Formats: sequence, C-alpha cells, structure tokens
Amino acid sequence: MIDAAALTPLLLTLKVALLATLAALCLGVGLAQFVGKFRFAGRDWLDAVCTLPLVLPPTVLGYYLIVLIGRRGILGQWLEETFGVSLMFTWEGAVLAATVVAFPLVFRSARAALDGVDPNIENAARTLGASESRIFFQVTLPLAFRGILSGGMLAFARAMGEFGATLMVAGNIPGKTQTLSLAVYTAVQAGNDRLANVLVLVVSTVCVVILVIAGKLLKPNT
Repeated sequence: MIDAAALTPLLLTLKVALLATLAALCLGVGLAQFVGKFRFAGRDWLDAVCTLPLVLPPTVLGYYLIVLIGRRGILGQWLEETFGVSLMFTWEGAVLAATVVAFPLVFRSARAALDGVDPNIENAARTLGASESRIFFQVTLPLAFRGILSGGMLAFARAMGEFGATLMVAGNIPGKTQTLSLAVYTAVQAGNDRLANVLVLVVSTVCVVILVIAGKLLKPNT
C-alpha cells in the first residue's frame, strides 16, 4: 500500500500531468498542422521555437515562465491586476510548466504523423466537397491518430517527471505544489530513504509502462 506521504504527491502529479498533456495535445496538434500544411515566411523559425523546450535546460524554461507569469511579468502582472489571479506557487503554475516541457514531444510526433498521411486521400475528400475542417477531423486526424497518441503518452511521462521548471514556477509546497519528482528530492534531502524508494518505484513503473505502450503504437501494423 502507498502511504499518505506518497499518495498526495502521486495524485497531484497525475492531475498535473494529465492536464498538461491535454493542453500540449491541443496546442501541439494545432501548430503541427499549421506548420506542416502552410508555407509562410518564418516557418522554419516557428518550427524551431516549438521544438526549443526540448533542448533548453528546465531552469531556463522556468526563468522564461517567471518573466512571463511572475507578478511583474508580461502576462502575470495583467492577470493579477485584472482578475486577481497569480499562477506563481500554485498547482496551476505546475500545469503550465509541465505543458511547456511536454509540448515539443507532442509537436514533433504530431508533425511526423500528420506529414505521413497520404495527400491523395485528403484530395479525394476535397473532390467530394468536404471542407478543410471536416477533412482534418474526419480524414487526417484519424489516420495520424496512432502517432499523435504515442506523442501524447510520451508527453504525459515527461510531465510526470518534470522538476526544474516546476520548482522555479510552482515551488515545492507539500500538499499544494509538491509533485512526485519534488517529493523524491525532498525525501532524499531529509534522509527518508524508504519514502524515496517508494516514490521512485512508482514513477519508474508508470513511465516504463507508458514507454512500452508508446513503442507498440509506433510499430507499423502487420
């Protein structure tokens, strides 16, 4: 059985990772379709920016988020003055941080999956009078679904393990913003090896299962 000390960060991590994955899927698939289908000036730059969180250190991403949503940030100051809302040191801030780090995994997977759809099938739908939105949702998206789902699962695993950006944006507040990775760090610092072992086993098991399923989804049908 998982005790309360491990259950609380586990439930919070699952909530944060799930919401972050859903947000990353919506943004990633939309941008992947836009970048992949349209030709415009700065297309390569936009593609690079969408991939950038994959290679930047999490602490750098955390700093960018503080500049954006901090109390004196570009967006954060407006949110606080207009709605009285602050994302700093909240679980919502943890969701935002996890979304940013997970987004490139969805974006790259979605681009590959969408680019792999046979354009002749889409053109056939156009000759039958289907609108572009209908073609995307009823033809392109179903054909690319396996690749997108695989990217979403990898994004979920990445969101579960997020540490640096979450620590900078949401802090490490037990019961409020302390996710599994932060709880492991705290347990090790406190010398609580038993709790650290339980947390590490839980997150490792979940991530291995996700990677196995994602690998199966990427295999071609036989």
